[in-house]
Amino acid sequence: MASDLAAISQLLQASLDPRQNKQAEAAIKQEETRPGFSLALLRIVATDSYPGTTRLASALFFKNFIKRNWTDEEGNYKLPQNEVVAIKQELIGLMIAVPPTIQSQLGEAISVIADSDFWERWDTLVDDLVSRLTSDNFAVNNGVLQVAHSIFRRWRPLFRSDALFTEINHVLSKFSAPFLQLLENTDNVVSQNQNNKTALQQSFSTLNLCIKLFYDLSCQDLPPVFEENMQAITSLLHKYLTYDNALLHTDDDAESGPQDIAKAGIFEVLVLYVQKYEDAIGPFLGQFIGSSWNLLTSIGPETKFDILVSKSLQFLTSVTHNRQHAESFNNQDILGQVVEKVILPNLSLRESDIELFEDEPIEFIRQDLEGSDSDTRRRAATDFLRQLMEQFEKLVTDVVSQYMNHYLVEYSKDRNNGWKSKDTAVYLFSAIAAKGTTTAAHGVKSTNPYVDVIDFFQKNIAEELTGTEIHPILKVDAIKYLYTFRSQITKSYWQAAFPLLVNHLGSSNYVVYTYAAIAVERILYLTNDNREVVISRDDVTPLSKDLLQHLFVLITKDSAPEKIQENEFLMRCVMRVLIVIREGVIPITDVVLQNFINITKVIRHNPSNPRFYYYHFEGLGALIRFAAPSQPEKLETALYNPFGEVLSNDVQEFAPYVFQLFAALLEANPSGSLSEYYKSLIGPVLMPALWDSRGNIPALVRLLSALIPRGAESILKNNQLEPILGIFQKLVSSKVNETHGFDLLESVIISFPPAALQSYLVPMLQIMLTRLSNSKNENFSLRFVRFYHLVSARADKGLGADLFISAMDQVQNNVFTQVYLGIILPDTQKLTRPFDRKTAVVSLTKTLTDSVAFVERYGKKGWALTCEALLKLLINPPVPPAADDIIPDQDVDDSAFGVGFTQLNTCKKPPLDPYPEIADVKSWVGAYLKEADARHGQRISGFIQERLSPEARI
Repeated sequence: MASDLAAISQLLQASLDPRQNKQAEAAIKQEETRPGFSLALLRIVATDSYPGTTRLASALFFKNFIKRNWTDEEGNYKLPQNEVVAIKQELIGLMIAVPPTIQSQLGEAISVIADSDFWERWDTLVDDLVSRLTSDNFAVNNGVLQVAHSIFRRWRPLFRSDALFTEINHVLSKFSAPFLQLLENTDNVVSQNQNNKTALQQSFSTLNLCIKLFYDLSCQDLPPVFEENMQAITSLLHKYLTYDNALLHTDDDAESGPQDIAKAGIFEVLVLYVQKYEDAIGPFLGQFIGSSWNLLTSIGPETKFDILVSKSLQFLTSVTHNRQHAESFNNQDILGQVVEKVILPNLSLRESDIELFEDEPIEFIRQDLEGSDSDTRRRAATDFLRQLMEQFEKLVTDVVSQYMNHYLVEYSKDRNNGWKSKDTAVYLFSAIAAKGTTTAAHGVKSTNPYVDVIDFFQKNIAEELTGTEIHPILKVDAIKYLYTFRSQITKSYWQAAFPLLVNHLGSSNYVVYTYAAIAVERILYLTNDNREVVISRDDVTPLSKDLLQHLFVLITKDSAPEKIQENEFLMRCVMRVLIVIREGVIPITDVVLQNFINITKVIRHNPSNPRFYYYHFEGLGALIRFAAPSQPEKLETALYNPFGEVLSNDVQEFAPYVFQLFAALLEANPSGSLSEYYKSLIGPVLMPALWDSRGNIPALVRLLSALIPRGAESILKNNQLEPILGIFQKLVSSKVNETHGFDLLESVIISFPPAALQSYLVPMLQIMLTRLSNSKNENFSLRFVRFYHLVSARADKGLGADLFISAMDQVQNNVFTQVYLGIILPDTQKLTRPFDRKTAVVSLTKTLTDSVAFVERYGKKGWALTCEALLKLLINPPVPPAADDIIPDQDVDDSAFGVGFTQLNTCKKPPLDPYPEIADVKSWVGAYLKEADARHGQRISGFIQERLSPEARI
């Protein structure tokens, strides 16, 4: 093992070197397959003699290894049992002993294990943690608390369930009493060490972890032991909310001190309790309201206090949800003090904000954008003001309007130096004008009836959009005003305002042109209540060449990969313009395509911003969707090289996008022959390693399903059909991937001649029947039924119901009867997609007319049941789905975004009608039955009389 450790540690160190990391990571991948690899990583983490960077890299690799390899989709361990046991035994003690940076990586691994195993398969964990708590060893205690937090914080976003509460009760029964004792001990240590800086810092690190855990343990329901001790707990929380010791202050204006972190955490707990356990905390709230007011009116403007101020304001916001508590603000003089002493100091721009605007513009934008960062002072002050507005709309409007008008007058006196006054006025107006939730699609939907959004725009905003000597922050305010109130501004106003927004893309100021791009993108997406666009395609298309070229210039101003990717807002605007102009991109395809190619070639070296490259590939998807059908070879040829580089260099972040775009290119030209490049792609796409990544699977299936119809002949010639069916077998054995497995199989069935499939049909059905008998679920059953109808409906192509029945007989004689009666017939009625129901209609009709087995073998009952199933489908005959050209927005703020597979919506595969020639399904069935009746000497009409009930005949 020693030599293995040395070799692995050298590879880990090499993985930190950009010149060697690809090769090193590939070598580590090889090591992963060896028994005991995870334990070797833990030993490296535990060994002090290795460099800190190596130990950290080992912890990181361990975390990622556990994420991939702990359990399968069914929750079964993928590692040997002895390795599982050893990991659990070593991990807790190790996390307690290592430095904090390594602790965080191990904590994430513990959280993954806990998701699967805690508590029933790891029922000793809480006892183990409690047994390690000490009365005086802060390092050990903090390690225990870190482990506990990494497990219990998982409860925060979960929905209530019996299993969840069983787990929480298991924890509380063992952990709550020792936890409260530790909290008391920590408080005593603080009291006894008022002049001992080291001891204070250690005890506050413990206190901060305790506060996090207090939140974890309370997040789902109020623990009885906390309710019983509410007076003592609130007393302790209030003590540390008002605690101040100069030894814990920090000299850095940007770095929060431990007592500030504790206070922010206490406010977070108070918000939870006010929102969920008002009855329990209500009697003790008064002291906290007073203390939060004192804090807010005395705290400095330094950025180190931003989170504390934000959390304090969030607490007051939650308190004022309650009308009883809010009543204390129902007074003009008191509200005036609130605005003057709390709202304005936290709403007004500080020097640090201006420095951020100038020095880190992208960070300024992210903090300033609605919903992008809830811990800014401005956001929290605005939310508090809006909550007061909900309670006392007219009173708050009147009070705030006085201050707003004062600032507007101040600005009018000195426009060169008074721009901060105008900024504050615009923010105040926006804060009181907006009501309800601001949506990503429409901005503010409802406004305060006591103010006029359009009037304010005309008098105070329009001039900032047209003026020349205007401070850039005021230009940003004006653009943001349009962005925020975009649904309130009428179409006629937009006709004048939209060109002004486009002009601001030409600004030399980073924040101004970025905000212009943000606003342009959202306005182009905006529709009215009738789903009519506010800015039409005809308005945008004439501008599109210059607009897109200018956006690409802004994106590529700095050629470093990380700088190109820095500003996702510009690329999102590119994407939106392409979506809006649709086929209008065809005349400018060359210039747009070349820009995309150039950017792809640069950013593949260092993918660093998932949002940017998501919008980049969505933009490419829009280009392919709208330009490729008219010029497929041009786009295919141009994209071979950049996409090939992505795949050959194993840029894993981009691969699922590239597979989807290759598929979209193929689908744009379904009748085209397969180029030599695409033929050469089939072999690598079939390599098992590619399919090991779950994020690749949906994209790879789509790509293979697009390659197969155009390349069936080449695939047969190169003996590649069997590996494709091997992939189907692997996918269909997993509940997570069974849908993708059937998608692949359907492409095979449609594309290859029956003779080529003859020897594979029986083993494929064997796999399906095994799943149906051992682990059937609704989705698998419906996909099996859909597969049956696909085969059955293609009798004219050499398939059909009789071929299916014959193959089933080879699996098990007469098993088809059981499957047909128990699954196929009843579940056919559950098919919901119109094209699936259409295929089922064709399948059942051809079975009734042309199946020998249903005439000779299944007799009266089988034929009659099939006919009744067909008639049920025709009660509501399937009609083609309405064409929907709306391309949905991907929620890139969703926590799952960028993890695994992300579908591209601009080039999403449309549902294909397998029988476009059948327009009216009922008429087709009647005509087909009539033609078949003549063909078979009136056999069908005879069966109708002989085998159907009188009701069915009608």
